[in-house]
Amino acid sequence: MLDDRQIAALNQDYLKRTGPTDVLSFPMRTASFPQVQPEVLGDVVISVETALRQAHRRSVSFDDELSRLLVHGILHLLGYDHETSARDARAMRARERAVFRSIHGDAEDMFHNAVKSDCTVSDTAGDVIERA
Repeated sequence: MLDDRQIAALNQDYLKRTGPTDVLSFPMRTASFPQVQPEVLGDVVISVETALRQAHRRSVSFDDELSRLLVHGILHLLGYDHETSARDARAMRARERAVFRSIHGDAEDMFHNAVKSDCTVSDTAGDVIERA
């Protein structure tokens, strides 16, 4: 859990993207030495400040927004990617909903107001290709 300044620095250092984001994932299996701890998927980093803003904007609880971001980040660790194609974005979003629903029950309200990375396909420069 970081603040916007801290996650913006990671976003710039690792993805060459300017500014804060809600969640970043760092998969261990793509690291230089994935065999060191093969049971570790990697790290998920969440901006508390961005999560608070998003929860307010989407009219959901802070806990639900943190849960959604954690699920989103873990799916990235498992190989899901919403930035490669609209099809992949839809597959990731469907899996995100299913996991969230298994944890919290009905998740439709949670995802109905999704406004960021879980519903947008971007190229590596961050330009929007398609909204899923």
